[in-house]
Amino acid sequence: MSQITGPKILVRLPNWLGDVVMSSAFIGVVKAFYPDAIVDAIVKKELAGAAYLIPGIHKLYPFSKQEHPGLKGAYFFGKQLRQEKYDLFFNLPESFSSQLMAKATGAKKRVGFSKEGSFFLLTDSFKKPKNVHRVDEYVSLLEQFCGKKANDIRVQLDVDKPAKPIEDMVIINFNSEASSRRMPLDKATHILNVLTATFSKTHFTFIGSKKEAEFIDKVIQGADHTERLENFAGKTDLISLSHVLGAATVVLTTDSGPAHLANSVSTPTIVLFGAGNEHNTAPYNKKDLRVIRYGKLDCEPCVKNTCKLYGVPKCMQLIDEMEIIDALKTYIPNG
Repeated sequence: MSQITGPKILVRLPNWLGDVVMSSAFIGVVKAFYPDAIVDAIVKKELAGAAYLIPGIHKLYPFSKQEHPGLKGAYFFGKQLRQEKYDLFFNLPESFSSQLMAKATGAKKRVGFSKEGSFFLLTDSFKKPKNVHRVDEYVSLLEQFCGKKANDIRVQLDVDKPAKPIEDMVIINFNSEASSRRMPLDKATHILNVLTATFSKTHFTFIGSKKEAEFIDKVIQGADHTERLENFAGKTDLISLSHVLGAATVVLTTDSGPAHLANSVSTPTIVLFGAGNEHNTAPYNKKDLRVIRYGKLDCEPCVKNTCKLYGVPKCMQLIDEMEIIDALKTYIPNG
């Protein structure tokens, strides 16, 4: 068991928004195992906004593949941090480039999951557990290295939440990086019409990136009661989006980064699952979390980024909108 007291620790955070949010649990356990440690982190530059909200991180190093391309760029970036003299480097992404970056930092102990080549880039490599949640997967790396079990594992971002959520503020996210997890246009409009008809006093605000704003415009254009619909896509950065989600009454979302953001700030979250496996990548905190999927297709969950079988993800098209209504009624009963 490691007996290091007050070490300097550097953590390479994952490369996707949802995974960065989930890695907050790992940082929390690092702080619990090493209460006197200084914990710094490396993160993709475009995800730095979320990482800034993770409690326990002392200093953040945003990394850009455009500014530091290829393996040479990763090595050079890591070498720049050598003067910090880190005692421990925990590598969460598993990629060869991140392991090379770890080696370049000169950290005394470089810890990660076993991959081809890891024996000479990492000082301590461990087997990744199978069929566990992504959060527990990350934490297992630390548990194996330290030789003890973690307690009180929580995914949490630090935002200032209002004393009460904004009344009837319902946030909707129908987007996802993977088309197999994204709500098809016709289904999105249909769900929206059912929602506005059922909750006649409620306003619905859509979120998303700039590139997703056009899709949301199309959803709204085909919908009824557009006076109660707002497209907020592309109008927030990750920090302001986290605060918006923290103020919402409830968030209805596909399997995506915003699902994890909402869950991490303790906002009731209803997640619509298609190709993804909720046992591995659903938001981690169980309080005020509802997962909905169709669940009657033999191919569910395929965990692929595109639907090879139907073209358009049928698992999303067949989700029962009345299940969504029932879930929302818990939080907007007077809609």
